[in-house]
Amino acid sequence: MAFSDFKKIPDVQKRFGIRHIENDFIKIKEDVLPSEQFLQELEFSRQYIPIFASEGARCEAVIYPVLREVYKAYAANYALWIKEPLAYDETLSGTPDYFISTRSELGILIVGTPLIILVEAKKNDFEQGWGQCLAELVAAQKINANADMPVYGIVSDGTLWQIGHLINETFIQNRTSFSVDHLPVLFGAIDSVFKAANEFSQQTSTE
Repeated sequence: MAFSDFKKIPDVQKRFGIRHIENDFIKIKEDVLPSEQFLQELEFSRQYIPIFASEGARCEAVIYPVLREVYKAYAANYALWIKEPLAYDETLSGTPDYFISTRSELGILIVGTPLIILVEAKKNDFEQGWGQCLAELVAAQKINANADMPVYGIVSDGTLWQIGHLINETFIQNRTSFSVDHLPVLFGAIDSVFKAANEFSQQTSTE
């Protein structure tokens, strides 16, 4: 069984005893302005490339650039993985579209502690996207061997971005979605996820 075999959130809930709550837990302290270079590149893509014509185009022209742009501020301590296999056991295994982990002391080729996972909502199917993402969050939680450590999930079709997190046996899904049409708010939301993951990681490292 692979992550993609989980077609909706209840599939994961029933299998692993996960409680599901909807609540606006994302608190954006301030909007985050993308760099001028990012804005120019996105405008170029919008003008000359059919960026929403296929799943591959959405990932490469919108989803990955947005994630990478926010990630830059945290690159010294965290690694960005693209299509890297992630496995806990035969049931919880597969290849997330993207995920963020701590940097391993063994070097750049070794995955550290998975913290943030991003799944593309293929064919704009957020229900299936969240089924897959939640299964990946459960795998990350088990790999980390620390159920108190939040692991964050993002599901996007390029235009809409939805966020959730798993702590212990509770998955909280943010009610509010964010849009690429309002980039400072979207960047602020994603940055708040990075900040929360970073704060918990630093807190546990000093205990």
